[in-house]
Parts: sequence; C-alpha cells; structure tokens
Amino acid sequence: MKSTGIIVEYNPFHNGHLYHFTQSKETSNADIVIAVMSGNFLQRGEPAIVSKWARTKMALLSGIDLVVELPYKFAVQQAEIFALGSVYLLNALGCQSFCFGSESGEIDTFSRTIDILEINKKQYNDNIKKYMQAGNSYPSALSKSFQDLGLGAKYLDLSKPNNILGYQYVKARNNIHSKMEALTISRKNANYHDEEFSSSTIASATAIRKAIFDDNDTTKIQQYIPTATYNEISHYQETFGILHQWELYWPYLQFKLLTLTHEEIAEFYEVEEGIEYRLLKAAEKSVSFYDFMNNVKTKRYTWTRIQRMCVHILTNTKKTDMKNECKYPEYIRLLGMTENGRIYLNENKKNISLPIISKLSSFQNEALQLDIKASKVYALALKEPARQHLLKMEFSQPPIQV
Repeated sequence: MKSTGIIVEYNPFHNGHLYHFTQSKETSNADIVIAVMSGNFLQRGEPAIVSKWARTKMALLSGIDLVVELPYKFAVQQAEIFALGSVYLLNALGCQSFCFGSESGEIDTFSRTIDILEINKKQYNDNIKKYMQAGNSYPSALSKSFQDLGLGAKYLDLSKPNNILGYQYVKARNNIHSKMEALTISRKNANYHDEEFSSSTIASATAIRKAIFDDNDTTKIQQYIPTATYNEISHYQETFGILHQWELYWPYLQFKLLTLTHEEIAEFYEVEEGIEYRLLKAAEKSVSFYDFMNNVKTKRYTWTRIQRMCVHILTNTKKTDMKNECKYPEYIRLLGMTENGRIYLNENKKNISLPIISKLSSFQNEALQLDIKASKVYALALKEPARQHLLKMEFSQPPIQV
C-alpha cells in the first residue's frame, strides 16, 4: 500500500483541511493518508479546543486512515523542531511522500531556497543576528535577512507562515536523509491567520475558533466544517461542558507565576533573556490571560513565543526536560485508524523503525512522561467528574477505530 503523510493540528478539522487531505491523496497517488497530529497543546502555544481523541475522530470520519501523536517535546516548539519531529515520524512510518499546504504551491521553490541559503549561509546568519540584536522577533529577523539577500521571485516568500513551515519540512527531510518525496499544494481562499470569514465554504481555523468563542454559537461555523467536525464539537461540549481556551487556564498560570521567584521562572523552557521579570510583573497586575499577553508582548517576543513559554510554565517543563540527548522522537503513539490504516500497519510493522504505542502501560519513556503531564494539565479546565473522565482516557482509551 502506498502512503503519503501530512502534518496537522486540526483545531478544529475544517473544509480547508478536507481539501488538503483530498489533494494530498490525489497528488501523491497514495492508497492511504497518515497524519502526524499535535496532542492537547499546539505549536503556537495554545490548548486545542477539543481533546486529541475528539480531533482524531474528526480526522478519521473525514477520510484520514491513520493518526499518530506528535510528542509534546516536538509539538510545542518553534517551526524547525516541530518540523523535524513530524517529518521523522512520517519517515519512520514508511511514507513514500508527504504533502503540505503553502502560499507558494510550487515545490521547486522550496528546494531552490534551501540550496541558495546554504550557499549564502554566513551572510544570512549574520543578518539574523543583526536583526535580533536590533530587537526584532526571530521570525521577523528570518524574513528580513532573507529579503536582504535580494534573490528575486523564483525563491520562497519566507514572510508567509505556511511557506516557513514547508521550508522547515523539506529541510528536515534532507537533514534525516529521507527518501520521501516532498509535495505541496496551494492554500485555498483563507490565509493561516485570517480572523474573519472571507469565503462561503473555506475559513481558517483561527476565524472558526474566534467565531465559536466570540459568539458562543457553533451553528455559525457549520458551513466551514465537515459534519463529522460539527458533531464532535457538539458532543464534546455536551460531554465535558466546555471548549478549551487559554482563559480557562489563566488562574493556574497566574498562581504558578506568583508563587515562584524570578530565578525559578527562568528555569522553564523558552524563558530567556530576562523575560521572567516581565512575566512576573504582568502576572501581578493582569486580570485575564488576554490582558496578561498584552502586558508581556514586545516587538522582540511574538504572541506565539510567549504563549509557548506559558504552556511550558503551566506544564512545569524545564529546560532540562527538553534539552536531553534525544534529538528525534523515540516512539509512535497511535491515536486512531481506519480499516485501511490497520491493514497498512500490519503489512509494514516489521519495517517501522520505532515502537508503536497503543497502550500507555506497555511503554516507558522520559519524553512520553511529558505527554502524560500535558494531558493532566489540559484536563484542569474541566469540572468533576468530566475531568476524571478525560484523564482516564489518556490511560485507558485504545486507538480509535473507524
């Protein structure tokens, strides 16, 4: 069976994701599609609006054949590490190709850009340092440094979020010497960060989440999501009483910050360059998470980077937890599969280079403990007995089968 891989968060699964999935399968001529999906906390430092189990079911009911979890150690990370962990898992699962959405839509531009940046590596890195020292955020420094090279239109626009991720995916593929073919398709209608609806059927996940929380009415998003997604969101609300968002975790984050010293806050992963003083000062005077973020944000620190810091503080993830010797994922956490997915695993299990976990009790690993801890913290947003119900799922839920 020929397989292609996609790297996703599905927060939530929407019509744009459905388009990406169908185009990926068609472009790659694959029999099955394997998704590497972030767990309960996401790359931009946010809690997913519904659990990884609910998002897995959305994906399977919409046609994805196999869903595996990207470990916390790689999921709540800047683009380069996020990409490395994701691509490594797809390669370990035996994918012949992987496909991602991009603003470019032309795969050759990614290879050309990687090659030209290697040739201009010293100048590029020197420019990044210059812009960082001038107070720019890391993504902004990357974009400005690339523009300074004056390379022209045949190279990537690295100011676009999906181009940046795609660049890191292809670079990761090259770095691990994988034979997977890299494919890309153009994003359709909505941009990654769009907060408003600009099409009758396609909207960004950002716009969908904003509509859910601003209006507290999921019926307004029905035209932008598959029926399976709408049903799962509705079922999750009925079962657990909420949809997850940062404000629900704000009391825990504020308590944590107010009970620690500057030195203790500085031990958390991604807390650098004295920002611990700003974090503590903001925690003392802020009345909500949104208020806190506005009090912390600077030109140098993006909203996304600060949110990731906050996730690591919330989950008590220290620099020492993330910077151990393991550079790549060490296991495959299986979240769900269709019958085709099950057949694929059975046919290829001898060639899959990592242990596959379907029950937590069957495997012990330091990085896996970070996943478990993150799931425990994620459940804090719920009231009893819903909290215990979600916690038990982390340990007792077998891979979802559709």
